[in-house]
Amino acid sequence: MPYTPPLWPVSVKGVTLDARGRVLLLKNEREEWELPGGRLEIGSPDGAQAPDESPEAAVEREIAEETGWTVTAGQLLDGGTWIYEPIPGRRVLIVTYGCRNLTPDVTPVISHEHKELAVFAADEVQALNMPDGYKQSIATWFRLREAGLDDCERM
Repeated sequence: MPYTPPLWPVSVKGVTLDARGRVLLLKNEREEWELPGGRLEIGSPDGAQAPDESPEAAVEREIAEETGWTVTAGQLLDGGTWIYEPIPGRRVLIVTYGCRNLTPDVTPVISHEHKELAVFAADEVQALNMPDGYKQSIATWFRLREAGLDDCERM
């Protein structure tokens, strides 16, 4: 019997800030806060759904769909690639980018995919019900912004 390697879903996420420097988060059906983003689109056989050209393009598309914000994906965040098990036996590879918000003054909107949308200051994130991987990614992006390194080109 030929070997079939296991396949892991990949979810691209973006740390995005509003005009006041607060991170945008979404609440999911598990009552956890999470970063906006989603799966890479592989496209449909009939061509009606085009595949994402890159993970960066996917996170930009997902953030626009989920919040109405237009962003540019920047660098992969240190510590932002991790494995998450949202339910027992279901693992997802999370890949997180720091994103520059091109529409920071636009009030974000919530899509049908989430229960709630909110923005949080850096010092509020640690107390939220959310996976540690997201907390680490958010902390990294805030540190990079404080150091003036958030305008790094894509890697």
